[in-house]
Amino acid sequence: MTVNIGNLLTRRANINANIEALYDVAAGRRFSYAELNAETNKVASLLVDAGVQKGDRVALLLMNSSEFMTAFFATAKLGAVIVPLNWRLIADELEFILKDSGTTLLVFGSEFAANVSELQSRGDRTDIKSWLYVGDSSTKPPFARDFIVESATMPATEPAVTASGDDLLYIMYTSGTTGLPKGVMHSHNTQYWALSTMCTTSDLAKGDRYINPMPMFHVGALTPALGNIFVGTTHVLMRAFDPVKVWDIIDSERINNGLFVPAMLNFMRQVYDPTKYKHEHVRWLMAGAAPVPVSLIMAYAEIGIEINQVYGLTETCGPACLTSKEDAISKAGSTGKAFFLSEVKVVRPDGTECDAGEAGEVLISGGHMMLGYWNRPEATADALKDGWLYSGDGAIRDEDGFIFIQDRIKDMMISGGENVYPAEIENIIMGLAGVGDVAVIGIPSDKWGESPLAIVVRKDESVTEEAVLAHCSSKLARFKQPVAVRFIEVIPRNPSGKALKKDLRVQFKEVVGP
Repeated sequence: MTVNIGNLLTRRANINANIEALYDVAAGRRFSYAELNAETNKVASLLVDAGVQKGDRVALLLMNSSEFMTAFFATAKLGAVIVPLNWRLIADELEFILKDSGTTLLVFGSEFAANVSELQSRGDRTDIKSWLYVGDSSTKPPFARDFIVESATMPATEPAVTASGDDLLYIMYTSGTTGLPKGVMHSHNTQYWALSTMCTTSDLAKGDRYINPMPMFHVGALTPALGNIFVGTTHVLMRAFDPVKVWDIIDSERINNGLFVPAMLNFMRQVYDPTKYKHEHVRWLMAGAAPVPVSLIMAYAEIGIEINQVYGLTETCGPACLTSKEDAISKAGSTGKAFFLSEVKVVRPDGTECDAGEAGEVLISGGHMMLGYWNRPEATADALKDGWLYSGDGAIRDEDGFIFIQDRIKDMMISGGENVYPAEIENIIMGLAGVGDVAVIGIPSDKWGESPLAIVVRKDESVTEEAVLAHCSSKLARFKQPVAVRFIEVIPRNPSGKALKKDLRVQFKEVVGP
């Protein structure tokens, strides 16, 4: 069998033509698998008409929508390479990615017309030759073709599948929390392995209704979205995250499962109304992209919702570790064990495996590891060694083999010769009543080298610096305790939910420890 991710939709449509495949919430549009496949084939015909050939780069600058899904599958069927773009980026940032990837066609939404018009005016600073506009025809820029109008008139015949397993499927650029973003390359094969290991580990089942509020340019949204096709579920796609709307949709659409970042779950819990929401069809929700505070897992357990923590990276095409239903509470705070077709170990700097309880770096192996970083051979060589992906994440494995992620190794601070992981401190502070969000960074200290600074968002004004410090002093060793607390309105985070600690270090650069 030729592995082509776009062709998975064709196969599912042949088997389950009339099952609901996609509900585009913002547009109010529902598609059966047969309808979604037909729409995809029309888009493929449009792309061919626009000159797209196998290997060409097709970038998608779209909010979550049916158009994103059809453009993705159409590009994959044609053997072209998808470049999902973070729609929060400004024109200069987009220009770098478009030029670096060699994108020749850009599909963009009306929300981004101003940025795209700026890019188009820059001429050959990108390699884009064709522009496809998604939105109201009356506001279409003159240089672009109309994606919706023109695709509607195109034939829905299946394109010839020319790409196979080893061919490049997409280049997904990392969030770039430090330095320039890197383009992570995945093939049809690596994505297929990711789907296989995800769907043989989780209990995502045919007929489930899966809610997706995550941005589709993020692997935590994309791989589960493809997993819905792989299994035959209904993908309920939100245009963007809204905590109240999520609860409404969970009830009205009889949602069974979904994946969220911890910050989303935190916002949802804050607006939860037990007199209004029933969530009686939910079997589980996954949380990933950042360590999940134990207090948050327990807060959901109190309302009868199971939170399974998942761990993965763009470089692993999503999956690495998952906490199972049986261990969701007894191992709360753990990311569980390796997915069914994956391997995970924790190693010392010399590459030897750590003992139980000993901190080290997480290494991951499996058929779903990235091919490498586009145009970055040195970074690729640093990340991929002897069949293992070096994650850059610090963790411990307990005596039962469960992985507990501590933090990014580069975010670890050394205070008085002791390793201190901000995520551990953040987890403790999130357990204090009245705390809405928190990030911990290291600040200079003449005495200790570095000391922890807690940056806190309050839900309740009664939360004071003294209260936070007292809470930490009762639950953390002295060298881990923050030396100061600063309060802000919101923690800056990237689209995957990770705190932008580089920005916080700049914002609080004047704060020094004892």
